[in-house]
Amino acid sequence: MESKTRVLMFELRVRGNGETETQRERDRERSETREAVKRFKNMPRDLSELIKLATREVHERAENTEFMKGFQNVTLAQLKLLLSSLYHIYSALEEELDRLSSNPCLSPLYFPVELHRVAALEADLRYHYGPGWRDEVLAVPAATREYAERIHQVAHSNPCLLISHSYTRYLGDLSGGQVLRRLAQRSLALPPTGEGLSFFCFPEVSHAGRFKELYRARMNSLELSDRARGQVLQEAQTAFLLNVKVFDAIQKMSVSPPPHSSENGELRKRAPPPDTHSIQSEKSGSQAPPTNSLSASPALRLVLALCFAVATVAVGIYAL
Repeated sequence: MESKTRVLMFELRVRGNGETETQRERDRERSETREAVKRFKNMPRDLSELIKLATREVHERAENTEFMKGFQNVTLAQLKLLLSSLYHIYSALEEELDRLSSNPCLSPLYFPVELHRVAALEADLRYHYGPGWRDEVLAVPAATREYAERIHQVAHSNPCLLISHSYTRYLGDLSGGQVLRRLAQRSLALPPTGEGLSFFCFPEVSHAGRFKELYRARMNSLELSDRARGQVLQEAQTAFLLNVKVFDAIQKMSVSPPPHSSENGELRKRAPPPDTHSIQSEKSGSQAPPTNSLSASPALRLVLALCFAVATVAVGIYAL
């Protein structure tokens, strides 16, 4: 009898400890769910803020390339290569934006008068190269071809991804253009009236700060699903990484000009078929694979995870 009593008391004690442990686990889960909800509420909801957060690391990487860090001593050869590359990149971007100007994802961000850069780049290239500038700008790095090709690719497969390229290009150049113009002007003793550096000036934007606020407000008003937002964030990282590759290639070419071979990155004029756009090398028709940006930054993985956490958090709250 005494032995049975001891066994019964032991079982009750074990069961009681188990129930206590289960209660502790439930309390811990509730606490973690509340913390997750709190963090989610503190996350930015605006697309412009999400892009800024997701691209922070690659943005810093682009700013800290050897080419950009040494821009205060930019050479004429480097400037010409930069303007030539930008000409091909902006030609691709603005060709697609013009074609897709009525797309609901892009029409609110379509500012051809205020932002388009191709005409300014043509003026700069004519200043630096003379009347035959169109032949001169064929020799650009392979990274430039990859960048322009990526723009055409996403424009046909998922036009909303041009949001990422428009944001990183136009707002980036609008923000830093005046500083770069002054550095290049000083380094190369270019005319103070701005010839040769028109690209960096936005004469139709009277107040850069207010215009950027308008642009971000238009971005934030776009009706995108969580999945589409995640794709835009990922493509913004890709855009920055493509910029890094172009800067590194310009630095390398300006230090050690490549021989005339299939690797010299020459471009020729494109006659695209109806369903595709491409910039072809004169001697090499190969296409570089798309840049994989998703694995490049833990910040992007965090933002994407939180963007898609709404359902999980809601279930956790419901279970409380």
